[in-house]
Amino acid sequence: MNQQLAHVDRPRLTREWWRGATIYQIYPRSFADSNGDGIGDLPGITARLDHVASLGVDAVWLSPFFPSPMADFGYDVSDYCDVDPIFGTLDDFDALIERGHALGLKIIIDQVYSHTSDAHAWFQESRADRANAKADWYVWADAKPDGSPPSNWQSVFGGPAWTWDARRGQYYMHNFLSSQPQLNVHNPDVQDALLATARFWLDRGVDGFRMDAINFSMHDPALTDNPPAPPSNTPRTRPFDFQLHVHNQSHADIPRFIARIRALLDSYGNRFTVAEIGGADNDHEMKAFTADGRHFDSAYGFDFLYARQLTPGLVREATERWPDQPGLGWPSWAFSNHDAPRAVSRWAAPEDRDGYARLTMLLLLSLRGDVFIYQGEELGLSQVEIGFDDLKDPEAIANWPLTLNRDGARTPLPWCAVSPGLGFSSGKPWLPLGDDHAALTISAQDGDPESMLAFTRTLVALRNDSDALLLGAMRVIEASDQMLVFDRSVAGETMLCVFNLGEKPVRWAPAEPARWQIVAQVGTVDDWALGRFSGYVARTIDQ
Repeated sequence: MNQQLAHVDRPRLTREWWRGATIYQIYPRSFADSNGDGIGDLPGITARLDHVASLGVDAVWLSPFFPSPMADFGYDVSDYCDVDPIFGTLDDFDALIERGHALGLKIIIDQVYSHTSDAHAWFQESRADRANAKADWYVWADAKPDGSPPSNWQSVFGGPAWTWDARRGQYYMHNFLSSQPQLNVHNPDVQDALLATARFWLDRGVDGFRMDAINFSMHDPALTDNPPAPPSNTPRTRPFDFQLHVHNQSHADIPRFIARIRALLDSYGNRFTVAEIGGADNDHEMKAFTADGRHFDSAYGFDFLYARQLTPGLVREATERWPDQPGLGWPSWAFSNHDAPRAVSRWAAPEDRDGYARLTMLLLLSLRGDVFIYQGEELGLSQVEIGFDDLKDPEAIANWPLTLNRDGARTPLPWCAVSPGLGFSSGKPWLPLGDDHAALTISAQDGDPESMLAFTRTLVALRNDSDALLLGAMRVIEASDQMLVFDRSVAGETMLCVFNLGEKPVRWAPAEPARWQIVAQVGTVDDWALGRFSGYVARTIDQ
């Protein structure tokens, strides 16, 4: 039953390159260091892009590499149109684009439009006084009569979302760190400036943008207090968790600005935009921000990124919110990224991680939508335990030890077990390496046909070879305590996707079993009986 079918020649459906794409996320600080300073850089990425291309993915998403004080490791931008010296130069970026395109890879970069660094020239001018040309480029407000902040809004990273500035005699708003002042994106001049930065990178050849925290980009100008959140069983570790964020974000005018971004990208042709949209009730925003072909192409939320367990019900609930119907946007999915603990450590005990990494990769690459593979996911990397003295993440430091530790997912990629720094750097890496990562290096897995790396390549190739997996509708057949079964279908092709996400063996046979042949599997599958943490994808024999 585990025999794989050979490639089936059939006429392929036409599609935009990004629809159904597999996209590989690179966190530049931790991918590859070319100069021995312990921090990854653009030349390091360029030199190692062959590894990414070997996976068969369509595109690379680069996390920020712009000039920044690095208070939030690049998400506090001080210049939108340059490269921070720790990562290289604009010439290095151009070389990366050229190499990526030569390898058939599209290059997507982050754009951070809700806030800047307080070191940005725009903010330096804005804070100087209340009458300068950029006085209204950020969110400023007078104190209440008692001197307290203008509203009860709270910062994601802890404490009020307002900081007093003596030069202006006003508070400025920040949804994140106090060194990340909130842009006033209601202001048309700010929108024009942000569009100019997008044009700068499009002119340099980028193929699209991942829009960071875009639902934070506009606030309620009336500065209305947020209401308290209702009681919840979810642990609350920050003041931010005690509110419903209905006034400091998610303003109804955001889609109008998104339409302007979309019009700009459409003028370049064949470009792609995907939005990060967080929050407990983000479904409405995701739909509004991707609607009717005039907004972003796709969006992803945090359905899986912070889930403590992977359950059939979770998959069903998340995917059924995105049916294949006119006017509805295209979904994207990620199980891990630079902001969330690695999925394999959240969802599996240490002794089960190798098999579970394979199971979740099979599931991810079977979903309808675009899928994001975070660097190291193709190796089965686990979350690294980082001691307090080694922490760099400001959120983890501020909320130690309760907040999820982002540093443990940002540790350097292991390239070679016999090289210093596991081949990442000849110097001391900026974060500690995982104790178990030496056994999972790229060099150790590259020539092993049974490795997680080889399995990932096989699954990406299977997805690329199947219009049903790339573009087909998704129909959930069963989502019980353990069993998740769905099919993906287009005219002339159906793929059956069956997963036992539980610890007990289960038998699940398709209708007319003789019609189906398994083309990929993980774990034990014997006469349609699935062992614990097992799954398969099958294609009808007559296709």
